[in-house]
Amino acid sequence: MSRIMTIAAAQMGPIQKADSREDVIQRMCALLRDAHAKGASFVVFPELALTTFFPRWYHEDVSEADHWFERDMPNAATRPLFDCARSLGLGMTFGYAEMTPDGQRFNTSILVDPSGEIVGKYRKVHLPGHAEFDPERAHQHLEKRYFEPGDLGFPVWRFMGGIFGMMICNDRRWPEAYRVMGLQGVEVITLGFNTPSANSQTAGEDTAQRIFHHKLSVQAGAYQNSAWVVAVAKAGVEDGHALFGASIIVDPNGEIVAETQTEEDEVVVHPCDLDATAFGKQTIFDFARHRRTEHYGRITSQTGVILPE
Repeated sequence: MSRIMTIAAAQMGPIQKADSREDVIQRMCALLRDAHAKGASFVVFPELALTTFFPRWYHEDVSEADHWFERDMPNAATRPLFDCARSLGLGMTFGYAEMTPDGQRFNTSILVDPSGEIVGKYRKVHLPGHAEFDPERAHQHLEKRYFEPGDLGFPVWRFMGGIFGMMICNDRRWPEAYRVMGLQGVEVITLGFNTPSANSQTAGEDTAQRIFHHKLSVQAGAYQNSAWVVAVAKAGVEDGHALFGASIIVDPNGEIVAETQTEEDEVVVHPCDLDATAFGKQTIFDFARHRRTEHYGRITSQTGVILPE
């Protein structure tokens, strides 16, 4: 008997610096209703879904960016989103900037069940960009300034009849992120992203190539761990800065089965058979039979490249 879950990728168009949390939540609730009308039971929203991508701006005093962070979840501004999802019977995941009670700052995503309870939290591990203002860049990408690397690892959860994990944006480029979840039997990986259409360090990589690399990373991670991956963008032009769309749902064979066509608020859905993950996990990616951990020591013992003498 198949375990089929209709999953929605709820892409969001741009959020401008002047947009309020309340305006954004109204848009997210409209996307929830659209997803529900299309038969979805679980909805994936992007990274930093509540605000503009604020790490593009430099503040000498990091605390000047604190108004972009959420100190509680849910809070007064986001409670209507939880209420909307619960009224529709939908599970969901979305990303936001988290401020902990002791002042730590993380790029975070949460897993919310259909009753509105938060059942899982992930904090972005692979922070891209830089920590100080870089005059050589076409635009700033200051995640290393405003966030700490995630401290929760890559956990998975038994959720809505499947095994779910989360990653955020740049994590998709690191095969270790998928594999740590794959070793826990993950069946669905959610991935929110805000990715600039232009590479700030070279004009040689155009938007088409950036989208190619995005899809390549997601499709490889799905195939090599025999899991569904739902990768969802915040897209469009935010305060003069372009982000690409290309939100995709990828099956355990690494094939794209649904994709957005715009850079605006848009929902695509797909009936995802969670049992379709079993074949790959039991054959070519049967880790218990085929992995050779005695040869993988470098993966955890070093970070940078050590060249041969």
